Amino acid sequence: MPKPTPKQLALAIGALATAALLAWSFAPKAIQVETARVTQGRFEQSIDEDGHTRVKDRYTVSAPVTARLARITLHEGDAVKAGDTVAILTPVMSAMVDERGTREATARLRGAGAGVERASARLARARVALEEVRLEQQRTVQLATQGFVAPARLDAARLAVTAAQRELDMASAEREVAVQEQALAAAALQPASPGGRAAAPLAVKSPVSGVVLRVAQPSEATIAAGAALLDVGDPSRMEVVAQLLTTDAVQALPGSDVVIERWGGPPVAGRVLRVEPAAFTKVSALGVEEQRVNVLMDITAPPPAWRAMGDGFRVGVRVITRRVDQAVMVPTGAVFPQGDGMAVFVLDGRRARLQQVTLAGRNGQHAWVGTGLAPGREVIVYPPPAVADGKTVRVRTP
Repeated sequence: MPKPTPKQLALAIGALATAALLAWSFAPKAIQVETARVTQGRFEQSIDEDGHTRVKDRYTVSAPVTARLARITLHEGDAVKAGDTVAILTPVMSAMVDERGTREATARLRGAGAGVERASARLARARVALEEVRLEQQRTVQLATQGFVAPARLDAARLAVTAAQRELDMASAEREVAVQEQALAAAALQPASPGGRAAAPLAVKSPVSGVVLRVAQPSEATIAAGAALLDVGDPSRMEVVAQLLTTDAVQALPGSDVVIERWGGPPVAGRVLRVEPAAFTKVSALGVEEQRVNVLMDITAPPPAWRAMGDGFRVGVRVITRRVDQAVMVPTGAVFPQGDGMAVFVLDGRRARLQQVTLAGRNGQHAWVGTGLAPGREVIVYPPPAVADGKTVRVRTP
């Protein structure tokens, strides 16, 4: 066999290199994937929702009467004790009277004066009538003693005296009414003077010990009866309110454990206190009408753990509805539907293997695998569409 020439060797090597390059070009490339390890631990199924904090016992201090409020010196966060003065009220000044009102008031005063004179005349007439019937009664008594008049006439005289006395009392009362109406009309003409004699101020007290949560009217002003002045409460007695969907609220039984988080500090423990009996309709951000209900949650952690949490803070709550220890878990992104069940891709060396699994539950982060996986295996998380059973994969390095 003749020995190949250098040229033939070079052509053979080139052909082999070309064939290897073509084989490498058309060979299936490994698919880059991300993996996670199957773990075993505590699985918690929960209802996640946003909520807000509020003081359990909130007291709104309001004005008992219409008055002038002095400037409130307290600020939000100031501590108060039960019985401390939180606001000072003084009587309001009388309204100023314009020219037309002055004329009307003057006319009413003159009318009231005439009414007093008329009532005085009626009183004088009633007195004269009473004196007249009394004299008539005396004459009738003398004649009845001598037997010149019948007893019926004597009774009539006595009744006439009684009626005249009642007329006198009525006339006296009418005159008193007229006098008071005259005084009322005269008071309307008195000018409003700040330097006049004022009534004693009224001190508004705090009903409980706590801190000032809100000052509704900090500046001096004239306020109506029932107007809110400030809110007082004890921030160490706090609760959380969350608006859950009615389909979720039926699982949030009273006494269920709650994790309160995303408030700016470490998560704190709580429990469901009460689910309100009446739901309401709320429109979501997507414009969908939802039936929701308020769920009240008590904070069971000691106050030092959430001392910085204030009234009206936004928080995140996780109502624990199911808790299992030693559960086999995978990330929820590793599980996908396959036929009538669920499946995952298990990493077998450099190849992906399709594995059917059964799920016993899931939450926002993990899926609880009932059967089909063992702890310690590697599964592909969020498998790309190109991944299939037996495909070559390469784990993406972070």
